[in-house]
Amino acid sequence: MGAANADEHLFIRIRICFLSGKVIMKLIFNALAVTLFLPYHVAFDKVSVSLMEGDSVTLHTGVETNQQEDIKWYFSGTRIAQINRDLSDICTDVQCNAGTERFRDRLKLDHQTGSLTIMNITNTDSGDYKLKTFNNDSEKIFSVSVTEVPAAELHEMKERESVTLDSGVIKHTNDVMTWYFNETEITGDQSEICTDVQCKERFRDRLKLDHQTGSLIIMNTRTTDSGDYKVLINIRNSSFSVTRVKRFSVSVTAVPDSDLSPAAVAGIVVAVILLVAAAVAAGVVNYRRRSRTAVPQNEEDDGNSPPDPKSIRLR
Repeated sequence: MGAANADEHLFIRIRICFLSGKVIMKLIFNALAVTLFLPYHVAFDKVSVSLMEGDSVTLHTGVETNQQEDIKWYFSGTRIAQINRDLSDICTDVQCNAGTERFRDRLKLDHQTGSLTIMNITNTDSGDYKLKTFNNDSEKIFSVSVTEVPAAELHEMKERESVTLDSGVIKHTNDVMTWYFNETEITGDQSEICTDVQCKERFRDRLKLDHQTGSLIIMNTRTTDSGDYKVLINIRNSSFSVTRVKRFSVSVTAVPDSDLSPAAVAGIVVAVILLVAAAVAAGVVNYRRRSRTAVPQNEEDDGNSPPDPKSIRLR
């Protein structure tokens, strides 16, 4: 009887363990099923954005204008902008969180798409910006890194030399670049290099654009080309848009007689050569004349004759 009871207890324990295992496996299976087949699950996407101080950047939501979405933007866990589907609740920066003034009127929210624009960005704006779209439970992270902007590039040259102002980027199809000289636009559409009348007169047929980089080439420079140049670069893709400004300082030094044409310079050179040749010829003629008028030596004087008494000076 004792052995039978022991076997029965062992069987019961084994059965309990087996049933417990089935329960645990079922719970795990149900949890996986919920996770894998849940109709609305959160999707993550991450985009890296490299910027320079002073840039303006627009982080795109990808939401169409006809879609109604509740959108919120976060920076380092703090809500910095939001917009709801009926536009009744819109805020940016301090409006979203009292006392939060990191961006100080540098945020702009597109009321149709919910895209966020950060203007005049600084290195303290580096970090992760999280976009949360609540209708489809999606999240998108923009990892923004900001580097210091270099000082204006200085270019010094002499008149008639050429100079290339390098944009520093590779131009893509959707990118737009506009050049300015002392705040006056000098390039617009590729088909029209100058959009200003004074620009056309100042740089007539002396400007050229590199179609791969958008760099500006100034040929046959003049002193009037000295001044401040800048290029406004608009970089666009599906995830973000960047507006960047790069500055240049150009100094052109005058060359003596730089106003004379090449033909006039050549004429002056020929005239100088002729004057030198005439001077040499005159010297030769004068030398020959002096040689002919010199007093000849007495042929009978062999050099041993006593000196002429008249030529001896008395003391």
